[in-house]
Order: sequence, then structure tokens, then C-alpha cells
Amino acid sequence: MTDREVPYEFDVDVPNAARMYDYYLGGKDNYAADREAAEKIMALGPSRDICVANRRFLGRAVRLAAASGIGQFLDLGTGLPTQDNVHQVAKRVDSGARVVYVDSDPMVLAHARALRALDATTAVIHRDIRDPDGVLGHPEVERLIDFDAPVAVLFVAVLHCLTDAEDPWTVVRRLTARMVPGSLLIISHLTDDAHPEVGAAAREVYENATAPLVHRSQAAISRFFDGFELLEPGVTTVNRWRPDDDLDRGRPGGEWFYVGVGRKS
Repeated sequence: MTDREVPYEFDVDVPNAARMYDYYLGGKDNYAADREAAEKIMALGPSRDICVANRRFLGRAVRLAAASGIGQFLDLGTGLPTQDNVHQVAKRVDSGARVVYVDSDPMVLAHARALRALDATTAVIHRDIRDPDGVLGHPEVERLIDFDAPVAVLFVAVLHCLTDAEDPWTVVRRLTARMVPGSLLIISHLTDDAHPEVGAAAREVYENATAPLVHRSQAAISRFFDGFELLEPGVTTVNRWRPDDDLDRGRPGGEWFYVGVGRKS
């Protein structure tokens, strides 16, 4: 079955993690069940600010990668298309940048069809990151990503959807094993280090969603970068990672995301 033949069917009555994230960001690609669940999360804290802060980190990290000469990006668990997607940010720096988006969510794939039609250097594939061989062996990955040259591999707001039993550390290791020196690993991950009781309440909401929510500690998230040289300022809260301005520094809820960028040496 090709990606274009994947049936784009989804249950609008079950809260969907990607659609909830879209709602946090002020998007319109969501349904009543998503909004109801998202509102429960938003009642616990500044969820919209938290997601905006994460999105701005994505932009900063992609700009850094493109400015350092990396012209190819593998975005794993991309989520619903919104403004300043990886290909848009990268192409402002390098018009020839190549991007492959990877997701297993049917609604993400449905909306990504438009992205795919933009040009021959941007592709969207239907794969689950828990199947690294399926991702790396996909024809579009083989067409657009040259692992003999530096590549940026992104896990932005996706690893907290994998349980410990699914061993996300091994998933990251297998999906980055072919990276050559100079490549970058970009990660953002939710944490409840600062608010454990609120984190427990948030996880209860996601028990009825299409993906779980797994908060992890700074130490656990730092393990994803084993084998990489962390760029300054290391694994830190999202508002402290090379902020563009005072708005980035002061955005509420930054303590909910740990982020980092590592270079393969």
C-alpha cells in the first residue's frame, strides 16, 4: 500500500493528540472531543503559551541547523501542519533544503497532502517512528535524505507520546545511527519536574486520547543525547534555549518543556 492509498479515516469522538496540539496553537483542525480534552489541560496551566514556546524553539533550532550548512531534515512525528513548518523555516535560509515529514496519524497525513504538493524537495510519509527500519527504508527518505552528509533529525514534542515500555531511547538511537559527524539531533520533550501534581492530572486527560502523555525528567531526556555533543546551553527549559527576545525568555510555562540540540562528533 502506498502512502496515497492509506485510508484517511479517523474517529472525531476520541480526543486526538495532534488535533489537541493544533487547538493549543489556535488552529482550526480539531473537533469537539479534542477541544473538550484540550480545555481540561488548559485549565491546568498556560498550555497555549507552552506550545507556542515549543514551536518557537523548533524555528530557532531549524534556523541554526540551516545556517550551519545542513540542507536536509528528517522531522519525526511532525503533527498537523501549522505556520513556520520545518521546510518553510529551512528554505528561508537555504532554498534547496530537503525535508521529509514522518507521521502515523491519519489526519496529519490528510492535511499533509497539500504540503507534499509544494515541491519535489518536501515529502510526507506514513510511518510510525516505533518502526525505525520502516522509516529509514521508505523510498522518499532514500530519495531525499543522504546519510553520507550531515542531516538534522528532529523529535519535537513526540517522544513523550511513547511509553517507557516502547523504549524511546532505542528508537532515537536506531533512527540516528546512520548520522555522520556534523549532523544535529533536535529534541523537545514535556516534563513535570516543576509541577508533578499538575502533571499527574494532565496524564489522566490523555488516558482517553489517541496517544499517552509521558512526562520525563531532565536526566531521562538527556539520555536521548548519548553519543552526541550537546550545544550550549545543553538540555534546558525551552525559554532558556537561545531565546530570540525577551518575549521568548518570559513566556509562561517554559518549565514544562526540556529541549536540546546535539551534534554528532
